[in-house]
Order: sequence, then structure tokens, then C-alpha cells
Amino acid sequence: MTVQLLHLADLHFGGLADIRQIEALEKMIPDLRPDVTVIAGDLSQRARHGELQRARAFANLAAATAPVHVIPGNHDVRWWTRPLIPLARDLLYRKYVQYFGADLAPTLTVHGAVIASALTSHGVAWGSLTLRARDLAVKGHLPKRELLRVKQVFAAAPPDQVRVLVLHHNVLRGEISRRMGLARWRQAQRRIVDSGADVVLCGHDHQEGADVLQGRVVVSTAGTLSTRTRGGRPSSFNFVTIETSAVQITIFRWEAARGRFRASDTLAFARPGRAAVPSKDSLPVGQAG
Repeated sequence: MTVQLLHLADLHFGGLADIRQIEALEKMIPDLRPDVTVIAGDLSQRARHGELQRARAFANLAAATAPVHVIPGNHDVRWWTRPLIPLARDLLYRKYVQYFGADLAPTLTVHGAVIASALTSHGVAWGSLTLRARDLAVKGHLPKRELLRVKQVFAAAPPDQVRVLVLHHNVLRGEISRRMGLARWRQAQRRIVDSGADVVLCGHDHQEGADVLQGRVVVSTAGTLSTRTRGGRPSSFNFVTIETSAVQITIFRWEAARGRFRASDTLAFARPGRAAVPSKDSLPVGQAG
């Protein structure tokens, strides 16, 4: 049984989106023929109506080929409205909910896979605060209640279904940024492993990557389709192929001169519980610290 996932993140519709790249991808989706398109947050730049409307149009177009699984990122949260007030949650996500529905951490079941998501984008919240001012409203956190819910979803799934966890913030340290996306990241990593996930799809760091978390969970980190790539690297997205014994992550990079995305590196990993086996032309990727 093979499951193929188009893994996107950080489209940042608004001032930072590269519309030429978005339109090129829109034309590619029918040819890629994914079983699911996953958009792991940051659809907008400032959670404005126009940005989210364009993001919804993109999701609707992708849905003509395959189901679309969407979660909010930190840029989709109106954190400035009521920071640190617990009862103001509805205000934080009001615009996102208007266009993508009230379920901020949806679950999708397709042939061969159950895809569950965990909300890590909470705005200015106690769990996301660090001692660094630059982390304000940027860092995410993974509450225990989120992973308990995900764990229940995975436990109820048939044994032959691959378990895919989607969240916005990067789970492993960025190769260039050297930053973790989640506050209390060691605790978050333990919770992810304990959830029973086979594969994690995330974004946030604006640099593509793939690796294995604690030898048990394959992690795909999507790049960005905006003008804010890390280190001047080309924009990119990931195409994840999950088979019985292996997970392959192919990185599609933008070729500006030709105005297209091209499949470049493919990283292959044994399914959880077995050693990872990177392909010959694989990229170096960040390690969890």
C-alpha cells in the first residue's frame, strides 16, 4: 500500500507570497496526483481577509485533485487582539475559521493513512513564552491535551494504516536558523514519539529538510513558497511517498530561469523502528539538539 502526500507550508499569501511560484504549483498538482495535499500552516502573512481568501482559492483548486488537509500557523493567528487572555481564543482564530472552518486540528482518513493534526500556533500564550523577545508570537508549543487527542486517534486506527501527524512549527532544529520552532521542544519531541506517529509533516522554518526523530518518527519539514527563504535558497515543497517498508521525501525546488519546480533530492528512510538510509544525493539536514 502506497500513500503519496503533497506537503506544503508557509505560502504567506499577502506581501511575501511569490505568486509566480504559486501559479506554477497550481498547474502541477493534477500531474503530481497526490492522495492528499497537506498545508501545514502560515497560509497568510497577517491573517487579513484578502490573504485568507486567496489561500482558500488555492485550497479549493487543490481539492479538485485530492482532499486537502489544512492547519493554521502562527501568521494565521490574530495574536495582537487579546494576548495572554485565555478566554479570547475565538478572537485569535476568527478570520481563519471564517474561511477554513472551526476545526483547528482536523483529522482526515484516506486509503492507507490516518492524518491527524495538533495545534501548535497559539499566539502570545503562556506555553509559548521564552526569555527571548524575538520569540514573541513566533514560537509555538504543543500542549499535552493536543497529543492525548492525537494519541487516541492513532490508537483507534487499523494497524495497517500509516499514522501521519501534521503541525506547523518545525520539530527538528533548522540547519541554517539553528532554531527550534517549539518552546519546551524536548518535551514536545517526547510527546510526538509517544503519540504513535509514523511520519510528521511540519514547516515554519522556511527551509526544507527531512530526518528521523529519536530513530522512530520520520520528519518532513517543508520549505516556503514566499520571498523569505533561508540563506537565499530557492523556494521548495516536499512530496512524501509512504510505502510498507520505507518513506521517501522528494524535494521540489524552484528554477527561476525556467519558471518551474523541479524534483531534485530524494531522501529515503526505513519505516519507524529501523535505521534511516539517506539516498546518495540527499541533502544535509538539521539534527535535533
